[in-house]
Amino acid sequence: MADPVKMLHVKMGDTKVGRLVLTQDQRVAFEYDKEFLNSGFSISPFHLPLKQGVFLAETSPFDGNFGVFNDSLPDGWGNFILARYLASQGISLDSQSLLDRLSRVGSKGMGVLEYYPEGSVTSSISTQDLNFLAKEVGKVLTEPTYSEHLHLLAENGCIPGGVRPKVLYSYNNEDWIVKFHSPSDPPNMGMSEFVNSKIARKCGIPMSPSRLFEGKYFGIKRFDVRSGNRLHMVSVSGLLNASHRKPALDYVDLIKATFVLTKNIKDCYQLFRRMVYNVLTGNRNDHSKNFSFLFEAGEWKLSPAYDMVPDKGLNGNHATRIAGHGQPEKTHIFEVAKLTGLKPSRISDIFDEVYTGCSPIRLSKF
Repeated sequence: MADPVKMLHVKMGDTKVGRLVLTQDQRVAFEYDKEFLNSGFSISPFHLPLKQGVFLAETSPFDGNFGVFNDSLPDGWGNFILARYLASQGISLDSQSLLDRLSRVGSKGMGVLEYYPEGSVTSSISTQDLNFLAKEVGKVLTEPTYSEHLHLLAENGCIPGGVRPKVLYSYNNEDWIVKFHSPSDPPNMGMSEFVNSKIARKCGIPMSPSRLFEGKYFGIKRFDVRSGNRLHMVSVSGLLNASHRKPALDYVDLIKATFVLTKNIKDCYQLFRRMVYNVLTGNRNDHSKNFSFLFEAGEWKLSPAYDMVPDKGLNGNHATRIAGHGQPEKTHIFEVAKLTGLKPSRISDIFDEVYTGCSPIRLSKF
């Protein structure tokens, strides 16, 4: 059993960003590297400004972690497969500190942040056979003691985000994420997500290229990788230190925070467009980890959309409120625009464009 990690170095490739340690009460303390202070940027502008000193994380909502580093950790499926793998090694996931878990991510997380010393899982075999990987996923989900290829799944599947089984996949020498069927999914889930991605684009919502592998596995190209280079990415959850596990935000908050961060009103109108799409198509799983920002060429920008699929949400409510409402009416959509200073004529056009574009899957009676 590996010794507990005492300190982690945070890097972007060869560039040292800073270091992480745990306090006695199991809170993360972070300090920027001196050289990064001179040549870098704030990796989380609202909570980790680029300045000297030690930053100490709050105990909630991420159990003593900063949101930007919490983004790097596995969630849902990733935690499930990591727990199974560790158990096969006689290790309890609960025994792993925040630094231990970030070390498990190492250089294989989403975005550009990497954590050293690296303790990520490596497998002695490699495969790009999606049908084989899907069968292995099915075995893990249905056989509590199955462990034959846990190394392989843990190496390729311990990525942040979502409860659905997924793996990192190389297609045409590009980095993709491919999702598999879970027991709670309808039989045609892959096709449904693929169709929804095409309709979202028709509604003016940028999404990374997607395709249906083997006629059934939904895949989407990673938007945090450009020409082999990884970009820094932070979710709204990480940016605002807002838990995605319970309703914590309103689209009013998101649009205002977007303008403060990106200084680009186009991103605000785009976020409004995504809100309209989510309401009209019944995607109520619009929590704070389903919106992200990228830092590219010295600027923050709203990332392409993802997970744009109908979901009943918790008790039929949107995870992100619409002007205070979990089950909004049309008037509440326009109230968001009023509260954020968006032009009435512009948002009326956006609503009409999305209403028309999403007609094949529109659920709302507006």
